[in-house]
Amino acid sequence: MSQPSVPSAAASVAPSAATAEPSLGQLYADLHAHRVATMDPAQLQLNIDQRRELVETADRAAFVQVGDRLTDVVLADVEGGALDLDALLARGPVALVFFRFAGCPACNIALPYYQRHLWPGLRDLGVQLVAVSPQPADRLVEIKRRHDLGFAVASDKDNALGHRLGIVFTANAATQAASLAKGSHLGEVTGTGTWDLPMPTVILLDRAGVVRFVDVTPDWLARTEPGVILDAARRVAAVAAAA
Repeated sequence: MSQPSVPSAAASVAPSAATAEPSLGQLYADLHAHRVATMDPAQLQLNIDQRRELVETADRAAFVQVGDRLTDVVLADVEGGALDLDALLARGPVALVFFRFAGCPACNIALPYYQRHLWPGLRDLGVQLVAVSPQPADRLVEIKRRHDLGFAVASDKDNALGHRLGIVFTANAATQAASLAKGSHLGEVTGTGTWDLPMPTVILLDRAGVVRFVDVTPDWLARTEPGVILDAARRVAAVAAAA
């Protein structure tokens, strides 16, 4: 049997010379290779088909755009209490990283990688980092504790912000049917009661809440490399310093 085909991955950006760790893109290539070797071929093809469908059909014109402004955003911090975006922006620029849910294998690669290769640089630039998922805070807190993440993790109830940003998709019929056949409903996993998830997205906001960088990756095995985000953060920091 031939191997299932896979959507083209986003170009990988090499990690800094200070570390021998592979790029994030390479880690996802390794994950896919492991799945090809170990996963049920039919189940793997469902995964691939859904990712390819998202890449081919995503309404990119509906995505949040550079120059848009975010206001009146309040999320639930997994450590308790509300996370008010306006209050964060009063302290400095903010990077928002949208991910799927605490048990998502791809997210459990991305967030600890960002902890190692993105968060220290953002912190030095005075940029705050918030990872956002629709999963309720009491479930979402697992990923923060599992990886001892130093940045905030917050719940976007019912994908409210994700819908505003145009980055939410609904799992296709084949994925839904296969999950239900196994006795699993995505809405029970995420706590939303729906088949909706955010596409992995990175948004960098200046202190006025204006989007200065955005990257939406419909294929959830293609995430934004830390170096790309840091380059954008340096530009935002330089403009702020010159003001």
